[in-house]
Amino acid sequence: MTSDARATTDGGALYYWDYLGLEHLLSAQNPRSDVGGRSAHDELLFITVHQAYELWFKQILHELDDAVHIMNAGHIPEHAMGQVADRLERITAIQRLLLEQLTVLETMTPLDFLDFRDALVPASGFQSVQFRLIENRLGLDVKRRLKIHGSPYTAVLSAEHAELLADAEAAPTLRTGLDEWLARTPFLRFGDFDFWSAYAGAVDTMLAAERDAIRNLESLTEEGRAEQLASLDATADSFQTLFDADRYAELQDRGQRHLSRDAFLAALLINLYRDEPLFQIPFRVLRAVVDVDEGFTTWRQRHAVMVHRMIGGKIGTGGTSGHAYLAAAANRHRVFNDLFDLPTYYVPRSALPRLPREVSAQLRFQFEDDGG
Repeated sequence: MTSDARATTDGGALYYWDYLGLEHLLSAQNPRSDVGGRSAHDELLFITVHQAYELWFKQILHELDDAVHIMNAGHIPEHAMGQVADRLERITAIQRLLLEQLTVLETMTPLDFLDFRDALVPASGFQSVQFRLIENRLGLDVKRRLKIHGSPYTAVLSAEHAELLADAEAAPTLRTGLDEWLARTPFLRFGDFDFWSAYAGAVDTMLAAERDAIRNLESLTEEGRAEQLASLDATADSFQTLFDADRYAELQDRGQRHLSRDAFLAALLINLYRDEPLFQIPFRVLRAVVDVDEGFTTWRQRHAVMVHRMIGGKIGTGGTSGHAYLAAAANRHRVFNDLFDLPTYYVPRSALPRLPREVSAQLRFQFEDDGG
């Protein structure tokens, strides 16, 4: 749209086209292919979808940065945790759009892609700086990152972008903020009531019932019974890592736990007693964190399948192993595995230790009579 066309608006008032910067936005699609003197038809689709991804990544970073800021603030007002949940839930809504965009991209066939794929080398989606920033803001441990030909992930980026990501690696993350917030949960200790001893008793009762059920199940072969009992023994041993600080520290040393023990116990407590009024927003936050982590895992997996469909066993344009790299990253680049492991330690609601009245009262909303 020309300046003459914009001049027809009233008195220089803000114009939709200008507000959204559409002159720049709609001229930013620049195909690189040459097929008989013109660009390949589907290259515009490819560019548009990826630019849309980057716009959504920008919005995700906007939401995530605010959540990270709140979570790492030290003292966090109760109302702010609702805002954290809002930000994370918006991210999960965006993630559903990211998945749907792959469906649009798959309207392009592998032969259509071959019309312009060579023109992309060595550019690659692996070089999405914003997506790497998202991973770093979430708290992905750099030691867990997959390498490319033995080099760190920043080796394929410009020096400016590599420095930006290095700074992000050293900055506070959602994981660090979540850990500190959970560890401050006041209800880890209940005064004279020893919750964790009562919980351990409930666990023993549950495991004993499961062991009896396995032993008495007539349909099991002796081999199958032995396997299930061995698995149950492993589960019982896993519970001991909750009650033994040294055992938990061993898991941390092996990289099998990233949250502090206090934070992990607090997350477990919140999930077990999520129906208590004061735990409902903390539970909403924890569920949203899991949803975000699962959403990116699902997107990586779906992306890997699409790439396999498009290029088969070929290497990626950026030099990775193509779909194999993406599939491996889907498992390797998860951030909140600790929260996914929590159901291992659940017991049925009916078996949960009953909280003392004074503790239960602290977990309920308090309404004072204002005399009106």
